[in-house]
Amino acid sequence: MDVRTTAEFIDALPKVELHVHLVGSASVPTVLELSRRHPGGGVPTNEEELRAFYTFRDFPHFAEIYMAVNALVREPEDVATLVTGLARDLAAQRGRHVELQVTPYAHHILGMPAAAVTEALDIAARTAADEHGVSVAYIFDIPGEYAEEAVKITLDHALDHPPAALIGLGLAGIEQSRPPHRDAFRDAFRAARAAGLHSLPHGGEMSGPETIWEIIEGLAAERVGHGINCLADPRLVAHLRETQLPLEVCPTSNVCTGQVADIAAHPLPTLLGEGLYVTLNSDDPPMFGTTLSREYHVAAEVFGLGEAELAALARNAVNASFLDEAGKRAIHAEIDALAATPA
Repeated sequence: MDVRTTAEFIDALPKVELHVHLVGSASVPTVLELSRRHPGGGVPTNEEELRAFYTFRDFPHFAEIYMAVNALVREPEDVATLVTGLARDLAAQRGRHVELQVTPYAHHILGMPAAAVTEALDIAARTAADEHGVSVAYIFDIPGEYAEEAVKITLDHALDHPPAALIGLGLAGIEQSRPPHRDAFRDAFRAARAAGLHSLPHGGEMSGPETIWEIIEGLAAERVGHGINCLADPRLVAHLRETQLPLEVCPTSNVCTGQVADIAAHPLPTLLGEGLYVTLNSDDPPMFGTTLSREYHVAAEVFGLGEAELAALARNAVNASFLDEAGKRAIHAEIDALAATPA
């Protein structure tokens, strides 16, 4: 009888993605389609050149490349192309649900009306479910370095023209730019929560524990985007362990943006060893040469996680999502069935 390998188990494992950005999710074929649709934007139209284009010196350089690709998203059709492309890619990895971070401000500065963006997101979510079997929820994130202007644009879009699948407000971008605008971010998240949206900001990716404390205490975070630098503060680690506040951990991303020296140095094993609530995610997968499945392979190959631990991480993502209970039960049943199958 054939023996199942860990790699085969991962490939068959149903998965949920909680931390991935719309523009950053664009696979090479999708970006090539957009760059050829909108030539002259500085993004290569040749596959080999595009792959080289995705080599980053540091986080600011990554942000520059990200914005160059974002500039190709000029029409509602382009937004829908990104969402359905991600759904197609996730379906090939046994992806079942994604909570996708969209940056309305980035579309606004390119002149795209909020209502048109929302229409494209609504159409794309239906297509993703109907054609690829992937349910899509949206998180509107504020690029923190643009502060008050981005706050207003994002919040207005979320409250006045929300897509049907909008579930939360996020805060991304360069964390070191946030402190002078703390009150504006707090006010925005307070308004979003009052409207029934969840608080899903980034914190502790490129700055220290103080950023995580701020999103917990100031923004009432319900999950922490990244959060890997929590380990510098034992009191914070204890708080995260006690509350089981989910961390959206993105190992390959952290290496590619220079937050971790190499994958072997990633704190994933320490986070798990501390009893923290960890989910695995891809962040900006094609830009970082990864996929959601690849993050599970890394956890197995580099850190030695076995089938039971990998299944637990997959279950964590299901439970930390904002799927309805029926949706969660369905994915749990798939995971449990696979885990119960003898290796």
